[in-house]
This record gives sequence, structure tokens and C-alpha cells, in this order.
Amino acid sequence: MNAQPIADNLFTDESMTALLGARNKQTGHISFPLPLTPNDNIEPIELATRGTVWTYTVQRFPPKPPYLGPAEPETFKPYVVAYVSLPGQTMVESRLTGVEPEDVKIGMEVELVAIPLNPDAPDDEQKIIHAFKPV
Repeated sequence: MNAQPIADNLFTDESMTALLGARNKQTGHISFPLPLTPNDNIEPIELATRGTVWTYTVQRFPPKPPYLGPAEPETFKPYVVAYVSLPGQTMVESRLTGVEPEDVKIGMEVELVAIPLNPDAPDDEQKIIHAFKPV
């Protein structure tokens, strides 16, 4: 599979096992994602791969463009979008996978995974996104 991350500097490396965040050298504040514009005050850091669901919602209809996933009402499947709190670091907005919307709980422990944005897309068009799944 030739799938590529949906954005540069999303993951720390090709294995896609950790997200790349940014730490402000002066304040120590950690954010995600890494800014698109280089900044001397920012250093890239590897973010924690486990956290907890801080809050969430369910996306029940296809988002507007430039969304690249299944967009037809008959192929679109609702999914959970959560803010995941990474202890001592930051919060990451992310999809949740491997869990039905009715089973998501605030405070549940989750871990990072890389998933295809659109599992039905051809390999040469496939984009990989970050997500979290229950531990």
C-alpha cells in the first residue's frame, strides 16, 4: 500500500506510531499540530500515544469539501470526533475508531492508531489520518 499521511509533519516518522507536536521553547506550552510555518520559538516533540476522552460528538453527515472521505449519504457512516487529553501535554482533536458512538464515555482511556481516511479509496489515492481507539 502506498498510502500517505493526509498532511506533512503529522506523525513522527514513517511507522506512524506517534504524533508530532510542538513545544514553545520560552513558555513550554505544547500544541498540536506542528505549525506549517517554521518558527524559532517552536521545537517539534513526540506526543504521548495514550490519553483519555475529554469530550466528544458524533459526525452524522458528510462534512463539506475539502473532506476526502466517503461523502455519499449511502456510503457515509457516522463517526465519533473527540478531544483526547494527552497527560501533561495537550489535547488532540481526533476520530475515535473501534467503538460505537453509544459506547463512548468521557474519561475512557484511548491509544493512538493510524487509519485510512476512506477505506474504499484506491491505494494510490489513500490518505492516512490519526485516530484513537479504546485501550
